[in-house]
This record gives sequence, structure tokens and C-alpha cells, in this order.
Amino acid sequence: MLINAVLRSLFRVFWGALLIPILFHPFDTLAQTTPKYSNEFLSIGVGARALGMSNAMTSVVDDVTAAYWNPAALTDIEYRYQFAFQHAAYFAGVANYDYVGAAMAIDTDSHLGLAIIRLGIDDIPDTRLLFDDQGRIDYSRIQFFSTSDVAFILSYARGVSFIGGEDFVEGGGLTFGTSFKVIRRKIGAFATAWGFGLDLSAKYRFNDWDFGLMIRDISTTFNAWSIDKEALRSSFSQTNNSLPSNTLELTLPKMIFGASRTFTLSDKISMLASADLVFTFDGRRNVLVSSKLSSLDPQMGFEFGYENKFFLRMGFGNFQRVKDFSTGDASSESTFWSFQPNMGMGVKLDDFTIDYALTDIGNVAESPYSHVFSIRYSLEALPGIYARNKRRVKKREAKDEN
Repeated sequence: MLINAVLRSLFRVFWGALLIPILFHPFDTLAQTTPKYSNEFLSIGVGARALGMSNAMTSVVDDVTAAYWNPAALTDIEYRYQFAFQHAAYFAGVANYDYVGAAMAIDTDSHLGLAIIRLGIDDIPDTRLLFDDQGRIDYSRIQFFSTSDVAFILSYARGVSFIGGEDFVEGGGLTFGTSFKVIRRKIGAFATAWGFGLDLSAKYRFNDWDFGLMIRDISTTFNAWSIDKEALRSSFSQTNNSLPSNTLELTLPKMIFGASRTFTLSDKISMLASADLVFTFDGRRNVLVSSKLSSLDPQMGFEFGYENKFFLRMGFGNFQRVKDFSTGDASSESTFWSFQPNMGMGVKLDDFTIDYALTDIGNVAESPYSHVFSIRYSLEALPGIYARNKRRVKKREAKDEN
């Protein structure tokens, strides 16, 4: 197929041309001038299964949400088509977070994925004109606006056999993936932005172990803002602030390494254990391990399965050092380590999978509880040649027979 040949060529170019910059990129210089938290709506995560496991999904994901977590894992999907939907409300319903995903098998070795993510806040009051010309409050002068952050992600994954020409063996496998992101951000009529970025990933399976590597924003994702300075000039002047002169926002690369293994506890019960190590290169962060060059934030997740139909999940992440205000002394420098536990459950009903997650548990987070539901629907189960750890075994057997 022509489209498959084109995707193969682009795949080679992306990996060959973009791995070199990541090795020699001057992160220490950029970290001093680049904001740490740009495009943070893309750090929330997609899928209630992942949120219930504290986002420790780099080596675990094997469904349509791989377009976000690890595009290389799209090849683990055992259906020709798969779709996912999610809606969540954060901060007591103030912010709405939505995700739609789709994946399609191209052939025995490659998949395409698409994800659309939106974070929006509606009905924000604009009080700039609250006072009339006489200095009196006039609530009828209040207008409302909305903000939205939207990302379109197109992903492609393929087995490594097209590079080396060797088929995989039973119990093993290596795939690579890439994602191209288009970002659209809008703050009412005051500012809009377009952004572009690229992710690269890999997934390796060896017997009972899965390993994943995800490099987000390897191209240094940028947002180019367009600001209506005339609409904001008076407000900035009244508050003694200056209008921004730099309209380019950069997001530095982030590298995530994950490992996981499934343990069989009985004929019907299994346990999946997963851990991710998130490395950031934008300077010192308030995480478990930090330095001027990079910071390390671990994430851990567990999933207990019964007959591969019912699942119970839990996870731990977001380790931070927090100031201790319980002493009553505002000048006290006493701190303690905190973490964010999460939990969830899931039910698999033939082609439907329903997942639920409860996040921000307890008093370790300032935001209220968040209940997250997601649905996954699969169409047209693929034959055994596509199955995990079996697809290339079939090819090897067919070659031996010839």
C-alpha cells in the first residue's frame, strides 16, 4: 500500500533525525529561560484505567489510549478498530476535560491512532467594565468568556522487523511509535495560540516483562500566541502590569521509562505491577529527586484481575515535599513528604470495557475528589496472527513450512 510505504519512510526519517537533537540538546540553558508548566493540560492523562493506576502506563498500555501514553503500544491492539471516550469534571465542575480516541490496524505490523483532548472552562465573568462612568457597580455590564485547550494527536506504530528484516520470536517483541501533535489554545477573545510538537516512543516485551520508553515533546513543542493588546492594555495599566512581549511558549522534552509484569496468582486471579520514572529537563521541580539539570518523579500502579473481566486498581504518585502548617507557626520551615493515592475499577463486557477512577483522594491534594469514567469499544477481533506474542510466531512458522 502506498500509504504504508510513505509512513515507513517518514518513520525512519523521524527516528534518525530527531534522536540526535535529544542527545545534544542544551537542556541546562533552556531550562533557565523556559517555563516549567506549559501545555499542562496534556499532563492530566486519558482513560480511567490509567488514572486509577496513577498514570504508570508507559509499559502497560495496550489499547487505543496508547496514542497518548505510548504510541508504540498501538501494535498490541487485537482489534481492527477501537474507540474510547472519556469525560471528567475537575474543581467541583468548573473545568471539563474530554477525550476521544480511535485506532485502526493497517497490517500485521502497524497501527494508526488518533486522539483529541480538550480542557475547557466556561462562563468566566469579565469584570473589567463592572463600574460605570460614575464609579457605581453595575452587574449588567459583566460579560462572560470561555477558555479552551485542545490537542489533536496523530500516532503511528510499527514493529521493528521492517528495519532489521528479522521476525520476532515467541515471548519477545520490539515496536516503535511516533505522535504528531497540533495544539490550539484560546482565552476568550483576548489571546489564541497554535502549537506543534512530536513524541517518540518504544515498547519491548521479553517473556513476562514489558518495558516502555516515551519521549514527549522531543522536538521542543512550541505555542505561538496572538494577543489582543488593545483589549488588555487598560486592565494591565490599572494593575501596574506590563503587556507580554514574548509570544512564543516552549515545552521542553520529558522522558518516561516504565516497566511492568503480570503475575498469575491463581487460575482466575492475576496481578499487574507497574512503575514509571518521569524525567523532566526544565530545571528543579518539587518532586522526589531534583537537580538543576533534571528532576525525577516516580509513579506506581497495580491492577488485580479476575477472569480478565473484573479489575480493581490502585496507584501512588505525585510525591512532593509540602510545608507543615499544622504547627501554627507561619515562620516554621518544617516540611513533610506527601503523595497522591488513586484507585479505580473496570469491567470488560465482550467488546465493551467500562473503567472508573477516583482521584485526589484524602487531604493530600487541594482539589476536590474527581470521579472519572471512560468507555472503550472494539470492533472486529483480529485473527491470532495479530495477537500479542503470537503474531510473529505465526509468521516464523509459515516461513519454516516453506
